[in-house]
Amino acid sequence: MTSTDRIPKAALAALPDELAETVQTALADWPADEALPEQPEVLESLPRAWACSEFITRSCQRRPERLRELAEGGDLTRKYAAGEITERLANTLAPVRDEPGLHLALRRFRNREMLRIAWRDLVGWADLEETLRDLSELAESCIDQSLDKLYHWLCERMGTPRDAEGNPQRMVVLGMGKLGGQELNFSSDIDLIFCFPEPGQTDGRRPRDNQEFFIRLGRQLVTALDKHTPDGQVFRVDMRLRPNGDSGPLALSFSAMEHYYQHQGREWERYAMIKARVVGGDYQAGAHLLDDLRPFVYRRYLDFGALEELRDMKAKVMAQVRLKGMENNLKLGPGGIREVEFIGQAFQLIRGGRDRRLQERRILHVLDYLREVHLLPDYVVGELMEGYRFLREAENRLQAIGDRQTHEIPDNPLDRQRLALAMGFEDWEALQSRLDRVQHQVHGHFEQVFSAPQAEEDEESGPSELDVLWQGELEPQTVREQLDELGFDDPQAVERRLRALREGSVARALSAQGRHRLDRLIPLMIGAARSADNPDATLLRGLDLVETIARRTAYLSLLVEHPMALSQLIQLCDGSAWIARYLAHHPLLLDELLDPRSLYKPLGSEALAEELRDWLSRIDEDDLEEQMEALRLFKQTNTLRVAAADVSGAVPVMVVSDYLTGIAEVVLEEAVGIVYRHLVARHGRPLCRVDGETVEAGFSVIAYGKLGGIELGYGSDLDVVFIHDTRGEAQHTDGDRPLDNPVFFARLAQRLLHVLSTQTPGGVLYEVDTRLRPSGKAGLLATSLEAFARYQREEAWTWEHQALVRARAVAGSEPLGQAFADLRAELLTLPRDITALRAEVRQMRERMRGEKASRDPERFDIKQDRGGITDIEFMVQYAVLAAAGEHPELLRYPDNVRLLGALGRCGWLPDGDADRLAEAYRAYRGRLHRLTLQEAGGSVPAGEFQQHRDTVTGIWDRLMGGD
Repeated sequence: MTSTDRIPKAALAALPDELAETVQTALADWPADEALPEQPEVLESLPRAWACSEFITRSCQRRPERLRELAEGGDLTRKYAAGEITERLANTLAPVRDEPGLHLALRRFRNREMLRIAWRDLVGWADLEETLRDLSELAESCIDQSLDKLYHWLCERMGTPRDAEGNPQRMVVLGMGKLGGQELNFSSDIDLIFCFPEPGQTDGRRPRDNQEFFIRLGRQLVTALDKHTPDGQVFRVDMRLRPNGDSGPLALSFSAMEHYYQHQGREWERYAMIKARVVGGDYQAGAHLLDDLRPFVYRRYLDFGALEELRDMKAKVMAQVRLKGMENNLKLGPGGIREVEFIGQAFQLIRGGRDRRLQERRILHVLDYLREVHLLPDYVVGELMEGYRFLREAENRLQAIGDRQTHEIPDNPLDRQRLALAMGFEDWEALQSRLDRVQHQVHGHFEQVFSAPQAEEDEESGPSELDVLWQGELEPQTVREQLDELGFDDPQAVERRLRALREGSVARALSAQGRHRLDRLIPLMIGAARSADNPDATLLRGLDLVETIARRTAYLSLLVEHPMALSQLIQLCDGSAWIARYLAHHPLLLDELLDPRSLYKPLGSEALAEELRDWLSRIDEDDLEEQMEALRLFKQTNTLRVAAADVSGAVPVMVVSDYLTGIAEVVLEEAVGIVYRHLVARHGRPLCRVDGETVEAGFSVIAYGKLGGIELGYGSDLDVVFIHDTRGEAQHTDGDRPLDNPVFFARLAQRLLHVLSTQTPGGVLYEVDTRLRPSGKAGLLATSLEAFARYQREEAWTWEHQALVRARAVAGSEPLGQAFADLRAELLTLPRDITALRAEVRQMRERMRGEKASRDPERFDIKQDRGGITDIEFMVQYAVLAAAGEHPELLRYPDNVRLLGALGRCGWLPDGDADRLAEAYRAYRGRLHRLTLQEAGGSVPAGEFQQHRDTVTGIWDRLMGGD
């Protein structure tokens, strides 16, 4: 019985007739003196492996001992551990002493491992992830270990390359494409870029320039991997992705790389650099280079221009596909692998600068994250991931047939049978049916992502009426007549503003691409604005915004590409001048216009806290700059949601303040945590010993004014005081660089103000006023609770106790916050001379009115004039200071409306006065909100609130004694 007779007949019978015949022919040619492996699982799988792959069959026939060694050692039937290929290659290359020996060892190792990987894949012992991982590790190991050998040999001949300070320099190899993404397929090229950290010279007898050294080293590495020998080649190497392609130097210094990408880098190179990964040489230096190149790949803003660029790239690819008849190409054809990658990478280029978790090289991980954050629906991601796996498996198994780099679906019947068998289908027709369905699904999703429903002009019908109106080809008077017909009330002003934008410096400075985007956007904006309630104001506000953001043409692309975003922008500009200006100052927020479901639904405090924690979790804890930007974007995003809901009427005015206050509280809590962690990492925790026990001293932010009273408005400052509770003995931090606790908390307060108030690319988080602290500007920035209490009991003015009515802890230590609440209750319930109190409060209000009230009898300043908001606030504060000792329920709330309710219920304000004051207060607050959103100041015609003014003035006279 020959060894070939041991092949299970059932395994052969399971094959299609033609494939069974090829296997039997190959077995007949098996050398008589060579035994097949004895392992049953190997013999059982052999007919399928040989039937599916000529490469496997040839490899076994040429080197029978290789199959036997793989089988007997168990390597064929088991999954390698991570790093095992690397370790095996290191052992293989250890005795190698010269380049010919390196070439031979690499090729024999590669052939062994490719046989193992292909066999395991084709017979179903390995899943796609294992196959791609092993192929990628094989390539990276060959690159890195060959480079190490070649580097040391070249150093022996030319000397070691060094920088100006004498530090040795090593080359960095960047793997691009599928190698960079650890997704290498079976017979792929490897796309590489060679670079080195610093210019300099070698230290040999004849010093050579570092670049000359590394170019020579790079050539040797390419030869070691790419050269054809009787044992084949290791990998085909493609160096065309390097700066300037084939015309550029083979190796560049880091500074030259950074200069190239900063000044000459093209859009397709951004796309390529998404997958760049260090695969050989100095991994640490390479990681620093990729960090430095990250801003080239991932813009800090939402880069919707990338969508247009990717669409153009795909169009060029498809033109080549049609020209070369490659419609059946698994990679490049419609619904192919590249379309899945384009979908994921579009989101990466657009949003990766804002969301680091999108800075991911592996496409399946990208798609999974897009599902997690709801940027793509679950079913879309499911179909794309299923399609990608199917297409990649088909690609690998197609290439494994003959170890050839091909993506074309075979047209000969035998290879079609091989591929169908490898993919687990009964026949070619069944595989073709599944392939058609997968490609149809993928292409449909690709079209959904990359379609531009309002971006493309109808070439047959030519420019629209609005295009002609904008392009400046008509006389101004004709443009005005057309604008009048479109429904604009002041066509002269609108025409003048359009002309100023079209002919102004901003438009003139745009690139050809930027001007093209502007010329597509403005007609769309004119058409959308004509349907607004206030078309003139809406369009003018929109044009002001466009002029502000036009230099970053990606924002123009966002509005051109997405009808929903433009529609929401027009709606918000129609409702609020403040929102239009807010968006102009923070154009990153234009992304929020894409989804009205979230735009008009502001989050409550718990959801806000969860969202901010999620945002910050994606940032390194040591990266204070990124954390500050995240806080700003979070605040701006959620403020926009509140304002959008406000102008749409979705929330009442008092709830608007609740939402804005909630945003500030969540931001303050996280900001305190960020600063505290940074200081503790440097100096340790602030400890003190109290009654023999060591405790950690707490820190708290006390809010006054609108924040304390839960009445925050758009753009309100934060009035805050910082307190801590260090006391007792041994008041210092426990780190290697200890500080006295008061110094620690002073620095904490200073850094917190820095986080909140520093102007960054994202703007200012909040303007902060700390003048209400003890002794005002002359006092300590952070005060101990004991010192704060002593000041309030012994030195504070009546107005400082008035301010306590709206004071509360909003961030930091909860026990300290409760201690402050207890102190506040004590201070507000102190016995007071009512007559003296009334006189002091009245005098202060009169002095304030004299400084800030309106001088125009035709106007009413809602806040400062007699009968306005401040009169109500002073009456509430007076009443709480006068009555809290007898009515402790007045200590429960810091906001005016609920305090008025409590004053009415306890009978301190008689005959419905509390309700009337609350009604006036709500009316005033609502009108101020509207005025703020329209940027219309804080005053109205004198007669607008006459009834409320009379009511408030009458109650003031009765309660406070008149002027």
